[in-house]
Amino acid sequence: MLLRGKSHRGRAESAQVVPRPLTVRMASWSATHPWRAIATWFVFVALCLAAGSLAGTNSATSADYRVGEAGRAEAIAAEGHLARPPTERVLIESPSGPVDAVAADRAVQELTRRMRALPEVDRVEPPVRSENGEIVMVSIVMNGEELAAKRHIGPLIEQTAAVQAANPGLRVTETGRPSMSQGLDEQRSDDLLLSEMITFPVTLAVLLLVFGSVLAAGVPLLLAVSSIAASMGLAMVASHALPDAGVGNNVILLIGMAVGVDYSLFYLKRDREERARAGGRVSPAAAVEIAAATSGRAIVVSGLAVIVSTACLYLAGDVIFSSLATGTVIAVLVAMVSSLTVLPAVLAKAGDRVERRRARRAVRPASGRAGRAGWRDGERQDGGRVWAAILRPATRRPVVTLLVATVAMLALALPAVTLKLNVPGTDTFSRKIPAVRTWDRLTTAFPHLQATHLIAVRADPARSGEVVTALRDLARRVQSDRRFAADPVPEPKTSSDRRVSTLELAVPFPAGSQEARQPLQRLRSEHLPVTVGRVAGAEAAVSGDVARDVDYVSHQNEKLPWVIGFLLVATFVMTVAAFGSVVLGLVGVILNLLSAAAAFGLLVVVFQHTWAEGLLDFTSTGFIGSRVPLFLFVILFGLSMDYQVFAVSRIREAALRGVPTREAVVEGIGGSARVITSAAVVMVSVFAAFVFLSLVEMKQMGFGLAVAVLLDAFVVRTMILPSIMTLLGEASWWPSRTMRRRRAVPGLADVRPVGAAD
Repeated sequence: MLLRGKSHRGRAESAQVVPRPLTVRMASWSATHPWRAIATWFVFVALCLAAGSLAGTNSATSADYRVGEAGRAEAIAAEGHLARPPTERVLIESPSGPVDAVAADRAVQELTRRMRALPEVDRVEPPVRSENGEIVMVSIVMNGEELAAKRHIGPLIEQTAAVQAANPGLRVTETGRPSMSQGLDEQRSDDLLLSEMITFPVTLAVLLLVFGSVLAAGVPLLLAVSSIAASMGLAMVASHALPDAGVGNNVILLIGMAVGVDYSLFYLKRDREERARAGGRVSPAAAVEIAAATSGRAIVVSGLAVIVSTACLYLAGDVIFSSLATGTVIAVLVAMVSSLTVLPAVLAKAGDRVERRRARRAVRPASGRAGRAGWRDGERQDGGRVWAAILRPATRRPVVTLLVATVAMLALALPAVTLKLNVPGTDTFSRKIPAVRTWDRLTTAFPHLQATHLIAVRADPARSGEVVTALRDLARRVQSDRRFAADPVPEPKTSSDRRVSTLELAVPFPAGSQEARQPLQRLRSEHLPVTVGRVAGAEAAVSGDVARDVDYVSHQNEKLPWVIGFLLVATFVMTVAAFGSVVLGLVGVILNLLSAAAAFGLLVVVFQHTWAEGLLDFTSTGFIGSRVPLFLFVILFGLSMDYQVFAVSRIREAALRGVPTREAVVEGIGGSARVITSAAVVMVSVFAAFVFLSLVEMKQMGFGLAVAVLLDAFVVRTMILPSIMTLLGEASWWPSRTMRRRRAVPGLADVRPVGAAD
C-alpha cells in the first residue's frame, strides 16, 4: 500500500511501496470483482451444506463420554458384553385409583406382542405392579448401545401409542432415558427456532437504528445467516473427526450470529466513516481497502483470539467441550472469512446506494477542506460530545473512576465464592416433555429405579467363582444399608468367557442428590476393598448414574487449571502480538478475569436461588451446571478480546499519529463507542434469547454471556480501560518499537493510508 505523510516540508516528496497486508489484498480483489466474489461465497455456502448433508452427523457414543473410574467400569462391562442395555418402561395406569387387573393384563399382552415384533427390542420383561396397585410397569430392553437408542426409539413410541388407542379406559405412557433424550432433542430444535424468532427481529432493529438503511442493516444479517448455514454444514463434516455431542448447532447459532453480525458491523461502519471522511473523493473500492487495513486487521486479530481461546476447551478431554469448541471455532472462522471476502464486494457494489439516504440529509460543503466539516482527525463528531462526557470521569479523574468501577465489579463477583457445581440430570429436564412427566410417576411408584451403581470386575477366568462369591458378599453387606434399595436382591452376572462379572445395586434417591452420593463413597472406600478387593488379580471399578456425575465433575476439576492456565497465556500472547505491548497484555488478562468473575457472581445470584424463577421461567436446582462455568470462562475471554481489540486499535491509530495517550483514549474510544455499543446490543440480544429456552443449562449460558458482554462493553471498556490507560500514559505501549519509532521520527507519526483525507 502507498503511504504518504501529511507534512513533507524541508524534504523531498517520496513514496514508499510496502507489501499490502493479506486482508487488504483480499478486500481489493473482492471490491474490484464484486459479482464474482458474491457468487463464490454463495457457492461456498452451498458446498458446505451439500458436504454436510452427504457426510451426515457422527454422533458421540457412550464410549466417548467415559471418564474416571466410572469410565473404566463401563469399559470393563462392555468388554464382557455386560454393559447396561437401554431400557424403556411403559406405565399402565387408571385415570383414578387402582388399575383394573383384567384391563391391565389385556393391555400388557397386547404391548408385549407388539414390542417383541420390533427389531429394536431385545426382550420384554414380565409386568410389575406398584405397591399401591395403581401402576403396572412393563420393561422393554432394547438392542444396541445406550446413547444410540434414542435414534431407534420411534417405533417403540408408536406401538405404545397404538396400545393407548386400543385401551381408551387406561393411561398408557412410555419413559426411559432413550425417550427422554429424544424429547430433549426435539425441545432443542424448538428452542433453536424460538431463539431465531427472537434474535433476528431484534438484531435487524438494532442495525436499522445504527445505519438508518434497510440495505445496510440487511447486509450483516444476511452474511451472519449464510455463515451459520455454512458452519452447520462444516460441523457435520468435522463430526467425523470429533464426534458431535448434540450441542454443535446450538453453539453455532449462539456464537455465529453474535460474531457474524459484529464483524460485519465493525467493517461496514468503518467503510462508511472512510467515505464520509473523504467527502466523496475516494471510490467505493478505495474506501473498502482503507477499512480492510484497519477494521479488517482487527477482525483477524479478534477472530483468532476467540479461536485460540476456545481451542483451550480441547484440553478438558471431554467430548461435550470438544463439541462446543469445534462448533465455536468453525462459526468464528467462517464469520471471519465472510467479513474479509464477500462483505467488501457487497460494500463496493452497493456503493453510493448505501449512503444515498444519509447523503440527502447531510450538508454538502462547497469545496476543499470544508468537505471535512463535522470531522476531526478522521472521526465523526456527531455524538462525540456525548461520548466525551461519558469518558470525562475516566480521563479527568482516572483514580476515582477506576476505584469505583473496580469495586462495583468485585461486588458483583463476590457471590461467585458460593458457586456450586453439579451435573444436570432428570430433575433439571423440562416437565413439558411427556416422557419426563412419566418418569416422575415411575420413580415415585418404583423408587429403586431412580439410580443404579454398577460394579464391574475383570479377573482371570479361573477366579470367576471367587469374584461371584465376593460380589454376592458385597450385595449382602449393602442390604442392611437404608441408602441402598433392599429389594429386589441383586444377582451378579458373568460373561460367557468368565473374565468379566457385574453387579447392579439400586439407589432409591435421585442421581444428583447427596443421599445418592454417600453410598457411592462407602461402596468404593469400604465395601469394595473388603470383598472383591481381596480377590487376587481382580480389577474392579464402580460406575452408574451417580458415579458418572461424580467422576465427571472430578475430571473437570483436574483439567481446569490446565485449561485456565493455557487460556491466560494464550490471551496474553495474542494481545502482545497484536499491539506489541506487554502492559496491554497484562491489562487485558486482568480485565477479562474481572468481567468473567462478575458474570459468575450474577449467575449464582440468579440461578442458585429461587427469586428469579418466575421471571425467567425455570425451577432452581440450587447449583450451576458443571459445564457452564468453564464454557463461559473460555468464550468470555475470546469475546472480550473483540471489544478490546477494536477499542485499543482505534486508540493506537490515534497514538501512532502523534496524539498524546490521554487524548488518544478519548478519540479512540469515542470514535469506536457507537459501533461497539451497537455490537454489544446485538450480542446481548442473541445471548439473551437463550434465556427464554427450556433447558436450564442453556438459560445459564445465555444469561452469563449476556451480562458479561453488557459489563464488558459498558463498564470495562468505557470506564476501567480508559482510566488505566490514562493513568499509564505512554507506558501503556511498552515496549512497542513501532510506537517509539513513530513518536521519535518527526512527520512519521502523521503517515496515513492513501485515500484518507489530508
